[in-house]
Amino acid sequence: MKDLDVIVAGGGIGGLSLALSLHQAGIAVRVYEAVRDPAPLGVGINLQPTAVRELTELGLGNALAETGIATRRLNLCNKFGQLIHTERRGREAGYRWPQYSIHRGELQRLLLRAVRDRIGDENIQTGLKLTGFAQDGHRVMIRFADRQSGSDQIEEADILVGADGIHSAVRNQLFPAEGTPRFAKQMLWRAAVEAEPFLDGQTMVIAGHFHQRIIVYPIARRRSGKALINWICQQTVTDHAPPREDWNQRVEKEEVLATFGGWRFPWLDLPALIEQSPDIYEFPLVDRDPVAAWSFGRVTLLGDAAHPMQPIGGQAGTQAILDARALTRALVDTDDAVAALGLYDAERRPTMNDIILRNRNFGPEAAMQLAEERAPNGFARVDDVISRQELDAIVASFAKAAGLDVETVNHRPSYVSQRGP
Repeated sequence: MKDLDVIVAGGGIGGLSLALSLHQAGIAVRVYEAVRDPAPLGVGINLQPTAVRELTELGLGNALAETGIATRRLNLCNKFGQLIHTERRGREAGYRWPQYSIHRGELQRLLLRAVRDRIGDENIQTGLKLTGFAQDGHRVMIRFADRQSGSDQIEEADILVGADGIHSAVRNQLFPAEGTPRFAKQMLWRAAVEAEPFLDGQTMVIAGHFHQRIIVYPIARRRSGKALINWICQQTVTDHAPPREDWNQRVEKEEVLATFGGWRFPWLDLPALIEQSPDIYEFPLVDRDPVAAWSFGRVTLLGDAAHPMQPIGGQAGTQAILDARALTRALVDTDDAVAALGLYDAERRPTMNDIILRNRNFGPEAAMQLAEERAPNGFARVDDVISRQELDAIVASFAKAAGLDVETVNHRPSYVSQRGP
C-alpha cells in the first residue's frame, strides 16, 4: 500500500529505522523530532543479530561494521568475577549476522545521516514537539509546538506513529491516566572511557546479582590500540526518589566508587575505569506496564513509546528496529491502513508485553541471582551451584521468547522485500 503518507513523531533509533524502512518500501514519510539539534548522546547499546540483519537489509551493514565492535562472547559472573556462564554471540554462535556493541549516539548519527540522504532534509523537522492529534477516519491531524518560538504548526497524514520514547506524547494522549514510569528502585551509573581492552577485546561481561551488578563491554576501537569501553554500575536504592530520565544528569565519581570501589578482578579493574571516566551519568531503572493496545485507528506506537522496558538482554534498541520492519511489512501487505496497524499490533505487542515482564525478573541474567543466593561467598565449581540444565533453560527460554534464537533469526523471511535502500 504505497499511496500513503506517514508522520513519525520521534527521531530516535526506532523512528529513524522506520523512516528508512518506509522509504525502502516506497512509502512517503516525514519525521518530526522535538530536539532542535539532535546530539549524539548516551553511551553503549547492543544490537542483536536480528536487528543487525534488518539494518544490513537497509544498506547499513558496512557502516555498522566500521563504527561498532562485533561482540563474540557474553560472560555472566558473580560479584567476585568468577565465571557462571559463557556463551558465544553473533557469528560465533552461528548467526548469519554479527551482534554489535556500539555507541548509542554514533548509531543515531549513522541512522540520521542515512535518513537525510534518502528522504531529504525537507522531510525531517526538528525542534517541533507533538502536543496533540485528532483523526476523522480518513486522516490524522497533528499539532506540533515550535520549541523556540512557541508557535503551533498543524500537519496531517494518513498515519501517525508515536516513536517518541518513554515519555511519549502520543501514548499520553492514548492513555492519559497512565502516569509516570514505574521506578524499579535501582539506579544506573554509566560512562564510556578509553582504556586498554580486557579479555579478548570483543567480550561483554555482566557480573554481580540483582541488587548490585556491573555491565562492561567495548563499543569502539581506537587507533592507539585502546578501546572505548562502556561500563554500567547498577545498584538497588531504597530511599531515592526517581529522577526523570536524562542522558545529561551527571554524578560525581566518588558516589560510584563508594559502592563499586572494590570491584577488581584479574581481568578487569573497574575502579580504574571509574577514575578515568571524564563524565559519569546517572539514570533510573524504569519501565511501564504493558498496555492492551498500541494501535487506535490511524495512530500507533513504536519502540519505547510502545514497550518501555528495563535494559535486560540488550533488547530496547533491537526491538524498536524490529517494530519498524514489522510495521512496514504490515503497511505493504495490507490495503487498508487501519487494518495494517491492527495487524502490526497483533504481531508485535504480545511478544513485547511478555518481554517487559520477563525483564523485570532479570531475563537471562537470572543465573547470576541464583549464584548469589546459593553461593554468596563464591564457589570452587559453578556446577556445584547451578546445573548445566538450569543454565541452558534460563538462557534458551528468553532467547526463544524474544525471537533471538539462531533458527528464527537465520531462517525467517525478510520483513520487507529487498528493493535496495
